[in-house]
Amino acid sequence: MSRFRSGEASSQGVIHQDCIEGLHSLPAGSIDLVFADPPFNIGFEYDTYDDRQTRDDYLAWCRRWIEAVYRGLKPSGTFWLAIGDEHAAELKIESQKLGFHCRSWVIWYYTFGVNCTHKFSRSHAHLFYFVKDPANFTFREEDPQNRVPSARQLVYADRRANPRGRLPDDTWILRPQDLSDCFTPGEDTWYFPRVAGTFKERAGFHGCQMPEQLLARVIRSCSHEGELVVDPFSGSATTLVVAKKLNRRFLGFEISEDYVHRGRERLQKVQSGDPPRGAADPLTSCPATVNGKRHSPKRASSKRRGSKRNSPERRGKRLIELPDGVSESAADG
Repeated sequence: MSRFRSGEASSQGVIHQDCIEGLHSLPAGSIDLVFADPPFNIGFEYDTYDDRQTRDDYLAWCRRWIEAVYRGLKPSGTFWLAIGDEHAAELKIESQKLGFHCRSWVIWYYTFGVNCTHKFSRSHAHLFYFVKDPANFTFREEDPQNRVPSARQLVYADRRANPRGRLPDDTWILRPQDLSDCFTPGEDTWYFPRVAGTFKERAGFHGCQMPEQLLARVIRSCSHEGELVVDPFSGSATTLVVAKKLNRRFLGFEISEDYVHRGRERLQKVQSGDPPRGAADPLTSCPATVNGKRHSPKRASSKRRGSKRNSPERRGKRLIELPDGVSESAADG
């Protein structure tokens, strides 16, 4: 079994190796950040892995690779785990049994979810944010790139607002029907659509691909430039691509020879300092109220709208009738 010095990780990129063996080949306590998006055991068609294990076999396998993650992380290291509904609770408990402490349980709600015909359609995943030591870890809350404008800043123009903004919420959500009028970039809810087949950032060879902007937020928040980011299930190599763009060292393990080859090709096409692909900022809604400072675009002309006289105008949640002889502009003033 080959051994790698931690300083060689960035030159290795994607290793064609089982992640348990690969993680044990690294020196103990050498990794700064692990982001793992393992198979969910829901019957997904991978080219080499059988995603139809028994429940007991799947959980036992997960325990082994999570144990290898724990061994490889530095005492101040961070572990992010993306998982579906079926085994989220069990893997959270298993991770805590092995010594991890859960700082956040994030729900990522994505658009373009999997359509279901006999139950509510799947459109979310769980993201567990673990650390080894709850008193010693990296979380870059003061970095402006890890902060977002608050509602006080964006909606209410409140002078009491912290000019540095705030940290994002732990629910990342967006309703696509609200996009056109109620959502703008850079606000205070995490939104990242699942990378659908028509998206430009789609690698094209792997069915499960995380959005670059989601990974960028995790990597920026929980590691520093030059530190080592590891993905035990490299797949489309998106974690490594984003780590390279953000000037981190990176290492991934992958059992599919085809995915290894394609992942290495992706890595060769990006450079340190390149911006992550996808929406530049998360999105969020704002209250629909005239008491806020943001106003919707002017309405269509009165000719298309019909007579202004006695037309109802919305003021917050109340509908009022404009008095005769009062124009909309006067009422709005």
